Amino acid sequence: MARHSASAALAIAGAALFVAVLTGCTGTPAPAPTPSPSSRPQPSGEATAAPVGLHPDLPAAENLPYFDQVNQQVVAANAEAGGRDFIDALVAAGFDKAAMQLTSDQTSLGEPADSVQFAVLFNDECLVGQYGPKSGGYHGAVQPALGTGGCLIGQTRPIDW
Repeated sequence: MARHSASAALAIAGAALFVAVLTGCTGTPAPAPTPSPSSRPQPSGEATAAPVGLHPDLPAAENLPYFDQVNQQVVAANAEAGGRDFIDALVAAGFDKAAMQLTSDQTSLGEPADSVQFAVLFNDECLVGQYGPKSGGYHGAVQPALGTGGCLIGQTRPIDW
């Protein structure tokens, strides 16, 4: 008798589960939850750790925060910063000057360039930065290296200082 009751209870539970699943499939989908102010992540009071430094053994993407930090400090110190300012700061921060490329600060007509691009070939990838009045501030990214072994397309200027 106990065996019969257990089988009946199991059959009822299975049927209830089947009905619940079927109802979920055919019913109106519930609206996506909207985060309430209390469910949003709250700052912990601890500042996000600043990048510590260059890590040559890690991929370019993991060094991008440090690359960006160095370049943003250049901009903060000098809103009129040019290519040499970025290269000098990156060298001082430990990046390999021989692996860098830089576009000109001036157009072919001698006018100030809309922006300057600079890059460091880093572990077969490129850390690329851009800054200038027409670029909306500083931007940094990791890009694949070009087939030429460089990072920037077009004419670059010599880094000979």
